[in-house]
Amino acid sequence: MALLGALSIATAACAPSAPGNSQPPATSAASAPATSPPASPESATPQATPGDPTHLRLAPFAIGLNSPVNVANAGDGSGRLFVNEQDGVIRVIGPGGTVRTEPFLDIRRLVLSGGEQGLLGLAFHPGFPGQPRVFVDYTRVPDGATVIAEYRANAERADPASQRVLLVIAQPFANHNGGQLAFGPDGDLYIGMGDGGSGGDPFGNGQNTRALLGKVLRIDVDGPQAAGKAYAIPVDNPFAAGGAHPGAGAPEVWAYGLRNPWRFSFDAANGDLYIGDVGQGAWEEIDRQAGGSHGGQDYGWNVMEGRHCYRGACDPSAYVAPIAEYGHDQGCAVIGGSVYRGSQQPVLRGVYVFADDCSGTFFSLQVDRGRLAPRVVLESHKSISSFGTAENGEIYAADLGGAITHLVAD
Repeated sequence: MALLGALSIATAACAPSAPGNSQPPATSAASAPATSPPASPESATPQATPGDPTHLRLAPFAIGLNSPVNVANAGDGSGRLFVNEQDGVIRVIGPGGTVRTEPFLDIRRLVLSGGEQGLLGLAFHPGFPGQPRVFVDYTRVPDGATVIAEYRANAERADPASQRVLLVIAQPFANHNGGQLAFGPDGDLYIGMGDGGSGGDPFGNGQNTRALLGKVLRIDVDGPQAAGKAYAIPVDNPFAAGGAHPGAGAPEVWAYGLRNPWRFSFDAANGDLYIGDVGQGAWEEIDRQAGGSHGGQDYGWNVMEGRHCYRGACDPSAYVAPIAEYGHDQGCAVIGGSVYRGSQQPVLRGVYVFADDCSGTFFSLQVDRGRLAPRVVLESHKSISSFGTAENGEIYAADLGGAITHLVAD
């Protein structure tokens, strides 16, 4: 299936957008998502106790955006949010929700957009603005290959003429591009890559440790460049020279067996990595990697879909099982979220919140208490494309219809 309100999906019962559940031919891409005004926010039922949210609502924050697919902050003390519009523009939203007219970056001429393609990821260097560098993930014109690029930037704008390409990864099909970028607690850049698209992972990329597709990659953007590369390889990557399995895979690979890790995030309290991996036709999953992990986890695709054998008999014990899953009776494309570590919503502390793009359902996992059965906390009926956190730890959701909303527990 596919992704994103305008990112196509194959399940007729789902809304026309979802990351990684469509199966378009190699040369096709879905049309750009609609930008109709968002519906009014859901009301909350104030019955929650600390650490046990039972219902959330979406408080309006910013409107007027064009198919927002990513939300990030700069970590510079400004309180601003930065939002990727799918067609190749990054917008700045002030702390009060005002969208600045002038874009932070406009690279529309470079970006192949539509369906599951576009300007999909953004990460600010952890030392920004002292380190005036930002990193983006986009699918390029004309072939749809994934590009990871660095731009020079100040507090107001990134310089479109300063592009330095770090990595180009060919995409055999137009779907399952991944797209998430995030710096980990270790200061390395993590990159989410889908399995290359179509359906069922026809090239076996998920289980091929030498392929960069179907993976979470980890690179060092500050160290001396490795031979033939525009970045350094962390010496403790599992397949790097100093890793646990040197030479047994591509040195950039950190974790594998993923179908479309559209959105992932790090828990600010302990460095745990949470991955929302979009399923094929039956199960959506949340994977977790403990902070301090040495990498090398195999999450099972395309042998497993969630906790279930995808093709005939298999041995589930050979793979790292997801911490949570839900079936396609509740949606068809998981949007990975965040663990709440802010202070304004005490009931959410230590709770992981995520959603489904097709159904608009929001779920919670009480990870600090070890309760990992997904609980439905909101039926938004919106096309949720992404989550992001502000510098103060508050969680925001992007709606493909053009709005950014603040997650609130009353």
